[in-house]
Amino acid sequence: MQKNNVMMVVNPISGGVDKWDLIEEVKHYAENLNLNFYCFETTGVNDLQNIKDYYAKYQPDRVLIAGGDGTIKLVAEALENEDVLLGILPVGSANGLATDLGLIKSQEENIAIAFQDYFVVIDFIRINNKMCLHLSDIGLNADLIKNYEKSPLRGKLGYALQIFKTVSRLRKSFQVHIKTSDQLIETKAQMIVIANSQKYGTGVMINPIGIMGDGKFELIVLKKLSFSVFWKIIRGQITVSSKDITVISTEKAMIQINKPISFQIDGEFYGKESNLDVQIKTRKLKVAMLKV
Repeated sequence: MQKNNVMMVVNPISGGVDKWDLIEEVKHYAENLNLNFYCFETTGVNDLQNIKDYYAKYQPDRVLIAGGDGTIKLVAEALENEDVLLGILPVGSANGLATDLGLIKSQEENIAIAFQDYFVVIDFIRINNKMCLHLSDIGLNADLIKNYEKSPLRGKLGYALQIFKTVSRLRKSFQVHIKTSDQLIETKAQMIVIANSQKYGTGVMINPIGIMGDGKFELIVLKKLSFSVFWKIIRGQITVSSKDITVISTEKAMIQINKPISFQIDGEFYGKESNLDVQIKTRKLKVAMLKV
């Protein structure tokens, strides 16, 4: 591992904004610290292996990630078995992980934090052998992600438009069977969130008891997604348990659904699923933070 090498992974299309100025600013910051700077841009083709190869070539002890939740997950998957410090530069359409970590600051502040030596160690979730860093869900929001990926309009305006379209077509509920270490639940639901943290990229609170390093994840079972329940979620007024919402904290769960339902992980649509095997992987990733 080369302590004088720093690698930056950039998703050039995330958030619908140009990244050239950001790359130049990070390069300049690295050079001022006498660090060798290497930049990799994702293309959407074989990115996982290409990131692994690029990392193996330069062996940096720090990797900066410029993108949203999906880009962070991509890099974390590629470097899962490496002892590397991750710096997050949130410039995606969905920046939920950065929001939960308190990294939604100015570009200059986020760059400075990404070069800090202080860090936190966080868990991740494994769902059907796929990594989830932040939030996954099955149901309404996954439909939104699917519609957004098909839309030519990116950024916050694109998200807002798809929220309106998706919520206006609320689907019927599905039957779900959930088995955890100590509970067995059978209920109808319109959406199930698998959460390692608290907020969606929009800042909306979905999991008030989420802590990314506590060795547990939460299942938020939304039994009925009426507009009143949706409004509570938007306003951050979700409660741990009510007649319409149940929150379960656990280390593992088996989720069975009576029919295939839209499924997403960290802002990326993964098709439809009817069976989910969910497990927590504790204290796996180091993320640069501002020491307080």
